Amino acid sequence: MMLIMFVIKLKNFLMQEENKVVYVTGCLGFIGSYVTRACLNQGWHVRGIDKITYASNPQLLKEFKKWENFTFEQVDINDLEFLYECDYVINTAAETHVGNSIVKSEDFVHSNINGVHNLLELIRNYRAEGKASPLFFHFSTDEVYGDITEGEHLETDILKPSNPYSATKAAADQLILAWARTYNIEYVIIRPTNNYGIGQYVEKLIPKSIKYLELNKRIPLHNNGDPIRNWLHAADTAEAVINIIETSQKNEIYNICGGYEQSNLTTIEKILDTYFYDEERIYNIPEYRLDKNQYLDFSYSRQGQDVRYALNDDKLRNLGWEPQKNFEEELWKIVNYYKNNFIW
Repeated sequence: MMLIMFVIKLKNFLMQEENKVVYVTGCLGFIGSYVTRACLNQGWHVRGIDKITYASNPQLLKEFKKWENFTFEQVDINDLEFLYECDYVINTAAETHVGNSIVKSEDFVHSNINGVHNLLELIRNYRAEGKASPLFFHFSTDEVYGDITEGEHLETDILKPSNPYSATKAAADQLILAWARTYNIEYVIIRPTNNYGIGQYVEKLIPKSIKYLELNKRIPLHNNGDPIRNWLHAADTAEAVINIIETSQKNEIYNICGGYEQSNLTTIEKILDTYFYDEERIYNIPEYRLDKNQYLDFSYSRQGQDVRYALNDDKLRNLGWEPQKNFEEELWKIVNYYKNNFIW
């Protein structure tokens, strides 16, 4: 027994010695919350940053503050003036809704470009103080490449953003690469495909569709639902972050792909299939497929709508990462979660 206790204490001591300190910006947002949770589960100290916008979930603070290794500061990344000692700055803070960027692009420039510039300057000045510099771990998007009708984008492909949102994310990527070359700032840029999971704000396709069904409204679909997307669970995205950090990668760009490629119309049909099953998975309204217009509104179109996003993520998979979540199984959980926790 004494030997077992000694081993446990030794393991805990070694874990403390290896503990990392990470900033997670946007920690109360969708992807940021998954990354925060994954880092906390590693035993790392997380300094959470969030300005708390409409898409943030302040209720997450109740969960995160139960961890002794979590601290929080409510602040815009543009207004952050100082970095405490840390190993990584993981930036998930961003404006992300394409439709909103078309209407009001200045918010996206402010957060996605100016905010990143401020973080880079904080890291540069941190280096100037003679301390070990944190690595800047930045969340980009598959949309920076633009669309592709066949094949898959590699990390080395030219960036061709097609809307204000993706343009600001591409600009941030270029800022990071320039600061890395000029000031020797260490970085990792990840470019995930469409993330999904419980906790996503209602403006996104899956929760928005469930909301409209709950309100007995027709689900709006852009461009006849033809655009093709590749779905990646946010928990798998967070595990990719852990994998990259644990394997000590730096000055690299990684695509992340979930492997579930389908049109938006197919995604909506799967949501409908799931929605009209009861808890015992007995189909209640099979006739919906006979009249899609009863549930779907095809009258919408979006300026600059991309046809298809597709990424090759062999580079990341060579580190040992693979997505673990099954889209259909997770969709079942998501639909039933929101049916039982309808808050909109």
